Formats: sequence, C-alpha cells, structure tokens
Amino acid sequence: MTPFTIEHNNYLTQNIQGYYHTDFGGVTLPNNPNFLYKLKNDPHHNWSDYRIQEAQHELLQILLNDLPEILTKIDVNQLTVCVVPRAKADNTYRPNQLLFKATVRNAINQFGNNFIDGTNFIVRHTDTKTTHLRKPMEGIVNEGSEPYPGISFDTCSFSNNIIGRDILLIDDIYTKTVNIDEDMIQSLLNCGANSVTFYSIGNTVHNQ
Repeated sequence: MTPFTIEHNNYLTQNIQGYYHTDFGGVTLPNNPNFLYKLKNDPHHNWSDYRIQEAQHELLQILLNDLPEILTKIDVNQLTVCVVPRAKADNTYRPNQLLFKATVRNAINQFGNNFIDGTNFIVRHTDTKTTHLRKPMEGIVNEGSEPYPGISFDTCSFSNNIIGRDILLIDDIYTKTVNIDEDMIQSLLNCGANSVTFYSIGNTVHNQ
C-alpha cells in the first residue's frame, strides 16, 4: 500500500490523505488488478461465476490487509466506510454488477467497532458519463454529464449519517485527471463529514 496526497483544485478545497494498493495501467501491466473488471461484470464481458467469485475473494483479502493499516496511520479511532458509486444510477445495475461495494461491505462486517458500514450512505440517482469508456461499446449506453465541480452532489443522495463522522472513502481506481474522487470528497465535506481519508485499489499510472 502506498500513501499519496490528493491535491486541492477546482473540485476540492483542501489536500486529502490518500492510499492505494497498486498501480493500474491496463491488463498488460505486471500486477495490474485485473480482477476489478470482473467485479464490474459489464455486458461486453461474459465472466463465469467462478471467475467472479475468485475476483471477490482477491479484493476481500486486499481490504482485510490494507484497511486496518490505514487506521494505524491516521489520527482517528473509528472510520465510517463509504464507497464511490458507479457512474450510472444504482437502480440500473443488477446486484452482480455492484460486487465491488458488496465486497467492501463484507470486509467491514469482519472488522470490529473501529470500522462502520457506510456503504449505502452515497447512492447515485442520476446517470453520469462513464469516463473510462473511450469509444462506443455494444450493449452500453453511455449517457450523462462529464465531470464538473458539484456533479456528485447533483447526481447522488448523501445520508445525514455522514455528519460528524470520519469517513474512509473507497473507490476501485483513482485517476488524477478525472476529478470524480476529488468532487466526491468535497461533497462529503460539504455534507458535514468531520474528515475524509481516501483509499483505492488501483492508481492510474499514465495520468500521473
């Protein structure tokens, strides 16, 4: 796990401490977290149940190792864990397309009181553009807005339970130039979070 700083910009008013598990640079990169593709389970793939379960197990083991380590590095005793929602409205996905969040919830439930399940504290209600799709793809309608400051608040519902909590915000992949995570962090702060720490499995290499 590697620490890094998410720097303030037009989307985010302050620097935020972040951590990531490994580099992300495409399927040919050594140690690339390719299991993340399986957890999305998008229509243009045809993953077997075995491969999907294998991917969930791999993610679970990473979370069980990394999250307690994060708690030792920051000055809080308890973290409420939230997950950045997928780009489209949550109710448009099948349960087996929301396996990243489900696996995060599974990990949190295996910890003690130092981690609180807030995986349903952020719910996407309006489609946004899927930023990693660079060209049209059969079976996928990529409608919605491109990232802009405030898009998270405009397209998601945020629970009042965020108020006063120290949040660990988790995403599958962080890409510096996209600003989805920066905007989501700012929305959490605007909703009254006491603090926000960020963690992702992958950190996009070629955009750093």
